[in-house]
This record gives sequence, structure tokens and C-alpha cells, in this order.
Amino acid sequence: MGVDEQTIDPAAGAEGAAEAAESTTTAAAAPASSHRYPIAPGYRVNVRTGPGTSYRIVRTLPLGMRVPIYCQKPGERVTGPYGTSNLWCNIANGEFISDTYVLTGSDGYVAPRCD
Repeated sequence: MGVDEQTIDPAAGAEGAAEAAESTTTAAAAPASSHRYPIAPGYRVNVRTGPGTSYRIVRTLPLGMRVPIYCQKPGERVTGPYGTSNLWCNIANGEFISDTYVLTGSDGYVAPRCD
């Protein structure tokens, strides 16, 4: 298990995850993303201020969360349920998660590269 997630039994505590996901908002400064990608089942993923585990955790995503990806950038190499990658997804203004915890259907970029 990588250092950027918490594994939780999906049957325990999954109740209310959908409601929590619905109440989570993204920063108004970010452009609208028409697609939301699911986080790996059973994982509560840490959201960080930059593309690596040394960046400060700003929040933890609830089980069952779906996230927009506004842009992506290379950073620390991380291993997660969807492989090993140095690609990080910007899901809100100043908020990043490892691409290895997001089901994008691709090993590469699915959004523009962050500046």
C-alpha cells in the first residue's frame, strides 16, 4: 500500500459516501470540467497542495468520490491500485491527487498539462 491513501472496507463506512461526495465543492477559480473520474473503490485518497507526498495534506476524499481533472503534471512517482506513475491530477485550485488512484482509462494525460 502506498503512503498516499487509506484503505477502508467498502462495506463498512461506505454509507453516506455518496452524500459526502455530492457536498464536496471545487474551487471557483478552476475552469469547469465536464467529466468526473472515480477514485479507486475502498480508498480514501489524500489531497495535497502539490504533486508529491511531501506536500501538505489539505483534505481526504471520502469513499466513492468522483473528481474532475482540470489539468495534470509530473511529480513524485507513486504506486497505487492503478499502477505506478509520476502523474498527478489537479482536482481543484491548489489540490492534487496521484493519478494512480483515479480510474481515467489511460496511463497518460487525460487533461491539459498544468502550467
